[in-house]
Amino acid sequence: MQWMFPLFSQHAFLRFHLFHFHSSIDDIRVGKQFEKLPPCLQHLSCCCCSFSGLPHQELNYQIQRSPPEPPMVHEDTSTVILHSKQMQISSVLLLAPEGVRPLWFLEYPPFHQLALLSDTVLTKGRRYEIQLEFAANLSDTFHGFYKSNYRTSSGEIRFMASTQFEATFARAAFPCFDEPAFKANFTIRIIREPRHIAISNMPKIKTVDLPGGLLEDHFDTTVKMSTYLVAFIVSDFLSVSRTTQHGVKISVYAVPEKIDQTAFALDAAVKLLDFYDDYFDIPYPLPKQDLAAIPDFQSGAMENWGLTTYRETGLLFDPEKSSASDKLGITMVIAHELAHQWFGNLVTMEWWNDLWLNEGFAKFMEFISVGITYPELHVDDFFLGKCFEAMEVDSLSSSHPVSTPVENPTQIQEMFDDVSYDKGACILNMLRDFMTPEAFEIGIIQYLKRYSYQNTVNSHLWESLTNICTSNDLDEGRMKHNEFCSKHKLQSGASKWYSDDELDVRAIMDTWTLQEGFPLVTVEVRGREVKLSQERYLKTDDPSLTEGFLWQIPLTYVTSTSKTIHRFLLKTKNDVLYLPEEVDWVKFNVDMSGYYMVHYEGQGWTSIIRLLQHNHTALSGNDRSSLINNIFQLVSVEKVKLDTALDLSLYLSKETEIMAVSQGLGELVPLYKLMEKRDMMDLENQMKGYIVQLFRDLIDRQEWTDSGSVSERVLRGYLLLFACVRNYPPCVTTATQLFNKWRDSDGIMSLPVDVSLVVFAVGARTPEGWDFLFEKYCHSLQMSVKSRLKFAMSISPLQDKLKWMMEQSLNGEVMKSQDLPGVVHSVSRNPHGYKLAWDFLRANWHTLIKKFDLGSHSIAHMVMGVTNQYSTREMLDEVRSFFGSLTEETGSKMRCIQQTYETIEENIRWMDKNLPLLQAWLDKHNPRVVHEDL
Repeated sequence: MQWMFPLFSQHAFLRFHLFHFHSSIDDIRVGKQFEKLPPCLQHLSCCCCSFSGLPHQELNYQIQRSPPEPPMVHEDTSTVILHSKQMQISSVLLLAPEGVRPLWFLEYPPFHQLALLSDTVLTKGRRYEIQLEFAANLSDTFHGFYKSNYRTSSGEIRFMASTQFEATFARAAFPCFDEPAFKANFTIRIIREPRHIAISNMPKIKTVDLPGGLLEDHFDTTVKMSTYLVAFIVSDFLSVSRTTQHGVKISVYAVPEKIDQTAFALDAAVKLLDFYDDYFDIPYPLPKQDLAAIPDFQSGAMENWGLTTYRETGLLFDPEKSSASDKLGITMVIAHELAHQWFGNLVTMEWWNDLWLNEGFAKFMEFISVGITYPELHVDDFFLGKCFEAMEVDSLSSSHPVSTPVENPTQIQEMFDDVSYDKGACILNMLRDFMTPEAFEIGIIQYLKRYSYQNTVNSHLWESLTNICTSNDLDEGRMKHNEFCSKHKLQSGASKWYSDDELDVRAIMDTWTLQEGFPLVTVEVRGREVKLSQERYLKTDDPSLTEGFLWQIPLTYVTSTSKTIHRFLLKTKNDVLYLPEEVDWVKFNVDMSGYYMVHYEGQGWTSIIRLLQHNHTALSGNDRSSLINNIFQLVSVEKVKLDTALDLSLYLSKETEIMAVSQGLGELVPLYKLMEKRDMMDLENQMKGYIVQLFRDLIDRQEWTDSGSVSERVLRGYLLLFACVRNYPPCVTTATQLFNKWRDSDGIMSLPVDVSLVVFAVGARTPEGWDFLFEKYCHSLQMSVKSRLKFAMSISPLQDKLKWMMEQSLNGEVMKSQDLPGVVHSVSRNPHGYKLAWDFLRANWHTLIKKFDLGSHSIAHMVMGVTNQYSTREMLDEVRSFFGSLTEETGSKMRCIQQTYETIEENIRWMDKNLPLLQAWLDKHNPRVVHEDL
């Protein structure tokens, strides 16, 4: 189907009228596919709605003339097409210079389109107004304009309404051109009761008294922005405020009884917004920035311009009850959303295929900003984990390029994945290392200045990062940028990275964004000669799928004789470099700054294993982590034998740094998790015993306190939880004693925060302990405490409790439905619960896809979490049977289902090939022991 569309300039009002909130309000059904509107439309300004009624909301939508951008037709047309989803349109009027007349309208629900038809031509150059009247329902999902509620400490349930429009849900609140390229100015008015407040993207400029005791809040007109960034909330929230050094008012909103948990978020937001203001050399353009903790919220947070929204766990912090991990997570989430105020809001991707320009940059800037503003959080210790997570999905043939075509809402939702976020951040980090941090910073500032209030594609970024010292955008830049460019001109040609034939940023980065996957670099050292080759790393039994891929790879390496980082740009499938002298070992991908894996042929791995066993600190913690990851992943593609990888793991008995320890556990634990699903108790326990023994000394050194750095505290919680779940006696004894004392005090006794999860997990073993935890969950107002209690209950061995938890989370009254994906995922990782989780997923599939939407990260999280540790052909057939019975409308084409098939197939191949090797190696290094989990 193809439409011819008019070209409009327009301004519009959004005015809504909201009376009461009731639990009986009807829901909006999940929308289906749509076609992208053609680029000939310009959406320069939008909207004012009016909601009223019970249970429906009555809305008046009116496009009105408003200088300086009056609505003007740019091409002759008789048709205007908007997006509209689940709207009851009652009338449409055209306000033309010659008078008012009705317009015909047609709806096409599958594409969420509303066609307005005129019986006369709308003439080029003329100005028109369009007025629509319609009704819609508050949504029972987490998208569009949806209802939320919370329970006070006295048991009262209070209702509120909030918005979540990304990616394609503004159309569920008002008819609009609901695509990121159609930016608009929004003027919003909200009619409310006095017991509520209303907040939106811009400051309130006045409140008008209306008949019947109602109030109408008028908000200032927004800057030009995309529809998905519009936001408004009607609630009884309270707020705390401060002003940044640059004069921006920062406010944090929360339900009244949790307002005392907002101080840390307020401090972090002030500090981070000031940092971005200085770093980007572009003033934050709005007079205020609000952060609101929403009781019901599906994702982690949302970057609505001037009104960022968060899960309560992503914003609320209690200094007495929140852990080091909570503090780190909250800081990172705030940093992510505030980075979006520039990357995403000020400069927006043209279409969802380049979502990574928003999300990859925001994820990357989390680490840059928090690393500088909160050095005590040691965020560098956690960056590699994001790259490893991205590689996990990017190693499958069902992966997708960072920039990939998408058309319908399900495909767009699927773009919000580890590839867009984490791979995007990791390739930006690689590019920053390639260019130098100074040059990279200049380039992204040019990009933001050049495309402010506009939309971009990949090539715009690469152009801004090329020839950075010749751009006029530096004329008003900071002194240090000019100094860098002056210094660079003097050194032109001296640095390999800046020679003319190599600093073609677009040529390099297109190989990373326009093709899926990542390279495996094979290194073979012979004397001074180093032979290099590249191929796609892919978990498959079909070698043909790895053909036709070529990357331009910024290689880095150190050697046994030089800690200087050497660099080499590998552009071809094979190449050779020469060392100045023979060396004992060479380590490529220094600190894993590059998004690629390395295989060391010949004696390469033997030399590295010897180094780790005798002097592991000769390499950085990140280098050791990447070696652990790479060697175990190479087992999957049969480049390395399993016993060689396990030989390397022996050095972990001396490891103390969080990234290397967590990566060691991350590679070893999944091996016995595969065995759990095969009922291989003896070998499973033997593997568990080896891991416990490997880390035993480090576990024994952990104190049950909150002392140490953030990394040390996070590692402590990780290790002790692992030890107690594995039933390591010293850990279980201490945790049991602490739980009993805590329960005897009726929960009043103060537990060390960082180990409280471990204590709760041990307590959840018994029905009495589980019930006590649940009672405390119901009455706690500290979100971090509720989160730990919920997780502890979900890893209990009590199957009836696990099933009940999932059912209650789906129901949403006792446990929030927003937490259901996490609960299902935790239960699926529980050896006593994985079958329950699979049964639950199948039995409630249609309810789940209605509540969380097809293609959403929540659905993918449950699908992959429940199925990706199966390793038998029988379970593969069962999984295929269920998902194969679905229709496209119920999710059969979702990428996560293809990923599930591939993952189980890979698990089967791995087990069939490696089980005998694993058994033999464990018999040699770790005799059989009797072992039981909690």
